[in-house]
Amino acid sequence: MKLTWLFRLILTAILLGIGQAGAAIVVVGQVAAFSGPLAPTGTHMRAGAQLYFDAVNQEGGIHGASIRLVSIDDGYKSEETVRLAREMIRQSQPLAFIGFVGTGNVEAILDQKVLSEAGIPLIAVRSGAESLMRRNDPLLFMTRASYAQEIDKIIDQYTTTGNSRFAILYQDDPFGQDALLSAQQSIRKVGGSLVAKESYAKNTTEVGAAVKAIAAAKPQVVILIANTAASAEFVKQSRAAGNLAQYVALSVTDGAQVVQRIGVDKAEGLALTQVVPDPNSNTVPLIREIQNNFAKFKPKDVALNHTFVEGYLGAKVLGEALRRAGPNPTRKKLRDALETLRNYDAGGVFISFTPKQHAGSRFVDITILNRSGKLLR
Repeated sequence: MKLTWLFRLILTAILLGIGQAGAAIVVVGQVAAFSGPLAPTGTHMRAGAQLYFDAVNQEGGIHGASIRLVSIDDGYKSEETVRLAREMIRQSQPLAFIGFVGTGNVEAILDQKVLSEAGIPLIAVRSGAESLMRRNDPLLFMTRASYAQEIDKIIDQYTTTGNSRFAILYQDDPFGQDALLSAQQSIRKVGGSLVAKESYAKNTTEVGAAVKAIAAAKPQVVILIANTAASAEFVKQSRAAGNLAQYVALSVTDGAQVVQRIGVDKAEGLALTQVVPDPNSNTVPLIREIQNNFAKFKPKDVALNHTFVEGYLGAKVLGEALRRAGPNPTRKKLRDALETLRNYDAGGVFISFTPKQHAGSRFVDITILNRSGKLLR
């Protein structure tokens, strides 16, 4: 009798061990910048997504499957994005991609048919380019407002307060050129004047010539279509030169990192558009959820900023699609499930996809850095 009981106990332990070892895992891949000028962007997108996956996995996963995020650094180089994405598809066999960074990088993925050849969906890219929105690629799902919507918000706000002379600093690549075109159209639409437009090279902060040319044009408002490093350097040099224009950066610039780079005395007054709610809000359910999980899991070497929220939101949208796709999802089932997200409430933030519309959000806000280096609405 004792031997029978012992045998059953051992058999149960073995079966449990087999079940745990064979537990389903959904692999999600990310190829993004974790080095170079956009390293903070890629890092915070990854950390936000990882926090959501950690919370879900602790509760038993989705349909019993845990989610594993596999990330690799492309250095913000489009050719590396393509090469590494293909390599990841072969080696890690992800069900989906998430959180790629950069307009040119995502365009390269689409142009080289990386997604279509594998039938793999890409969710929550860090780009709001109209060129991507217009493509409405069947495998690309965007969870942020477009740069055109951000720029319209800027132009509307500043023209209503009596400003009409605008200048633009833009990154000379698909990201900058796309947003520049949107800005020119928006300024023209309200009868404003574009008095200067100057560029800088991608993966650099060489903005000295642009600072001089824009200052000479005497704009009232300067729109920064630039990453954090270049925006910070431009504002620093412009302040030092005595240019008193209002500077407004698109959401790809992170306010806290600008303060770290150039100090609060030079960063004060910089306005920034945002495509997700304030991370310090206590009224938005999504933000409260993130705050609670951040306190619980304590991610290292990152801040709870807007980019972190963007990564978390993208992962939550992916998680909802996984639930709708059912057990044992395929890439196609997941893609089709994403298109069923009509006015999906992620916690006071709404994402909506249809078969004909993969641009899921229109949320845009404008914040400004105060003398303490904090963002105010």
